[in-house]
Amino acid sequence: MKIKTSLVVLAMAMGLSTSALAQRVIRIVVPFGPGAVQDTVARTFSNELGQILGASVIIENRAGAGGTIGTAAVAKAAPDGNTLVLAAASHTLAGHLFAKLPYDPIKDFAGVSLLGYSGYVIAAPSSMGVSNLADYIKQVKSKPKQLNYASAGNGSATHLGMASFMSKAGLDMQHIPLKSTGDAVNEVLADRVQGVTAATIGVVGFRQDPRIKLLAYTGSKRSRFMPELPTVAESGLPGYKFDSWIGLLGPAAMPKAEQDRINNAVQKALADPAVIERFKNLGVEMTTASPDEFQQILRADWDNAALIVKSSGAKVE
Repeated sequence: MKIKTSLVVLAMAMGLSTSALAQRVIRIVVPFGPGAVQDTVARTFSNELGQILGASVIIENRAGAGGTIGTAAVAKAAPDGNTLVLAAASHTLAGHLFAKLPYDPIKDFAGVSLLGYSGYVIAAPSSMGVSNLADYIKQVKSKPKQLNYASAGNGSATHLGMASFMSKAGLDMQHIPLKSTGDAVNEVLADRVQGVTAATIGVVGFRQDPRIKLLAYTGSKRSRFMPELPTVAESGLPGYKFDSWIGLLGPAAMPKAEQDRINNAVQKALADPAVIERFKNLGVEMTTASPDEFQQILRADWDNAALIVKSSGAKVE
């Protein structure tokens, strides 16, 4: 009792209210390691979001099992809006890829706020000597099961993006699952693996790096951030398309009023000129939506994810 009274007196002496001593803490769980798409995006707007909400926003990396460990923790968290997950397409892909999950990717989550979309880039080490995707496909085909590709883990979008590409192109490479996109790209830079399908965020800073060759963009049309890159479809695989939504999810029982409050704060944060500039540098197409609209996007993506996983032939027991 004396300690509590002393704190109140100290706060008053410093011109603070007692509520400042108990500032709300919001955890945004990133289910992948540092350098992953979600990690980079979360740190791009978290300070502004905290200021708008009058809260302390903490980014917590909980990597493992293709993002399912951190995601499961949020599914089981108290639905008070204080624990969210920065999710991407791997969220819905995992539901079809893993034989068993401790949560339902749709039923156990509330779509709080869409943040935008990110395309992917297929890249290889420069040591392979390929100048375009057609050359890459030809070289990989000549060495079935002899070459490796890295990803941010089993079930991650970087895993499924490459798996579906290989299925479409008729390639056979060994999968090396790691903890983040950054780790996967580093394996290519170090010439230890022969391929990666990484989100634009993960490779945009290496456009001029002599160690890596960016071969093609996975979107339906060229990226406005990297217009020099042809699409995979342009490069000889018509109909191929792979991109990812990025957004905040909360536990399913999260009150609608709290969803709306955080959604409004996110939209204000994303309208901040400084945040807009940061997102441009990441190669993320910023897009917002209401919680209800985002939930509809999740359901549609769930159906699309089933097709991607089926076509890739990938499965995680």
